[in-house]
Amino acid sequence: MAEAIARDLGGPRVEPFSAGSHPAGYIHPLAEATMQSMGISIAGQFSKSWDMFEDQEIDVIITLCDHAADQPCPAWPGRPATAHWGFADPAALDAPEPERLAFARHVAETLKTSIQGLLDLDRSGLSPEELQRRVQDLGPNDESR
Repeated sequence: MAEAIARDLGGPRVEPFSAGSHPAGYIHPLAEATMQSMGISIAGQFSKSWDMFEDQEIDVIITLCDHAADQPCPAWPGRPATAHWGFADPAALDAPEPERLAFARHVAETLKTSIQGLLDLDRSGLSPEELQRRVQDLGPNDESR
């Protein structure tokens, strides 16, 4: 969902990627339904491993899943700002479908707010450390999860 939201908000000025250490091999139908309900296209997206991007220089890397904060990440070229914006996985919620959809929509709306903040961030003159702190601060607080 984050890749689709970033593409929708940032347009041609950003090149977002979504990837993981153990990709599922498909985009979850809950994510598809949530993006469709928000009018955001996921056309062209597919489940990807972060290995696809190991040689690409990336400015900002944000991990999203609650369990991702404990996983080792690869060493990325350059000096990307990194942050963890922890979200519970809506697909893992043990609840009736309407509640899962509502929770997925909540996660997507919170992501949208954080991503818009990232896109609006004036990075000129920021040290790598300050950029990293600002990106981390843009993530959701405990009340929004």
